[in-house]
Amino acid sequence: MRIPNIFTNSALNSEQLIELDQNASQHLAKVLRMKVGYQVRLFNGDGYFYPAELVDVGKKQVTAKLGEAQTSQTESSLHTHLGQVMSRRDRMDYAVQKAVELGVSEITPLFSERCEVRLNAERIDKRQAHWQQVAISAAEQCGRARVTKINRPVALSEWLQAQDADDALKLVLHHRDTQSLEKISPAPSRITLLIGPEGGLSEAEIEQACKLSFISTTFGPRVMRTETAPVAGLSLIQWLWGDFR
Repeated sequence: MRIPNIFTNSALNSEQLIELDQNASQHLAKVLRMKVGYQVRLFNGDGYFYPAELVDVGKKQVTAKLGEAQTSQTESSLHTHLGQVMSRRDRMDYAVQKAVELGVSEITPLFSERCEVRLNAERIDKRQAHWQQVAISAAEQCGRARVTKINRPVALSEWLQAQDADDALKLVLHHRDTQSLEKISPAPSRITLLIGPEGGLSEAEIEQACKLSFISTTFGPRVMRTETAPVAGLSLIQWLWGDFR
């Protein structure tokens, strides 16, 4: 039987008896229908896995006995920050889910000139919380011990200014360019990747990004959908400088 990876907001320590938080308890008891004696692997984003045995399974509360903490071997040493202009419906969910599977460190949803998503303050909070849960579920599925941080959605121009002081290699995807990733050197340890909306970034937005040390680059001759671009981009980045070997 496959041992599930379960995220919990609870503090975790080796050889501890712990009552899990409501979300983790309900997922184990009601969704997975696990029973006393079943084995799980817990994580809370601190970079460690905690093997555990369920010692009490109630309708609302699950108690587990933790084993010795295990260092995760699934986190890339390459720090990646994805700036993703928001898309409608499940396209953004897909982009978040696949980016997490590809090892992204943090994601900032962005508003841009051609962004079709319009959110008021209340809906911004709800979407941010939703995307954070998508990231948690993806981390559980792919076996990560850290949870990708989903930042609060901001305007593209504001985000670009905030990246100016960062020493990361900054890339903006632009299919009309000819610069390829393999020509970039030396190998970076931090990368910020900007992906535009379905209609693409405007020339003015690309110009602003390039003035703030972003390098305009292409991943090939074809135009990708906004939810496909981060999958291709992060895969290439992990292949060139990360842990795809």
